Amino acid sequence: MRVRIRGGTVDHSQPPLCSSCRFASIVKGVKLGDEIVDCHVGDGPRRIPFPVTSCSDYQHRSHPTLFHMEEIAWVLRSSPSRKTVGFVQARRLKYSERHVLDE
Repeated sequence: MRVRIRGGTVDHSQPPLCSSCRFASIVKGVKLGDEIVDCHVGDGPRRIPFPVTSCSDYQHRSHPTLFHMEEIAWVLRSSPSRKTVGFVQARRLKYSERHVLDE
């Protein structure tokens, strides 16, 4: 019988996920081991005492959120009375005119 283990061995050469996570607050000291990591997912900040290699709520810090993408989006609008079609920045529309995506 062959047993297959996925993700069984951790690659210690990779940096912890918290170092690039949107929800992490990291305080580093002078020494290599001086580091405090707080996770701000859910009910509030939680202290993380170990390097994290996998997390279900991980969001990369440099990737925009859905809210930020909607703010910079261009919306295609048409005006039947003027017979024109054009793009409008989403932030210039009223909130009721926006099409908001579900998260």
